[in-house]
Amino acid sequence: MSEASDILEFLRARFTLFDERFDRIDRKLDEIVTRLGALERKVAGIELDYAALQHRLDNVDRRLDRIERRLDLVDGVAAPAP
Repeated sequence: MSEASDILEFLRARFTLFDERFDRIDRKLDEIVTRLGALERKVAGIELDYAALQHRLDNVDRRLDRIERRLDLVDGVAAPAP
């Protein structure tokens, strides 16, 4: 009987270690998921900023084309109508 209780005590100790290890893994995974979510939000913000900058550059390009046409700075290339 003593041998069986020793085995049970050994198994309990091992399972306790496994539980502690799984708890650490779960906490670390939760942290990683949280950080990944933050990164996704930051990337989405950067993409929005990039789109806004592209839009502004397009507007500047159109305005520059219009200024060049008004000042007759366009060299023999048919400028698109506004």
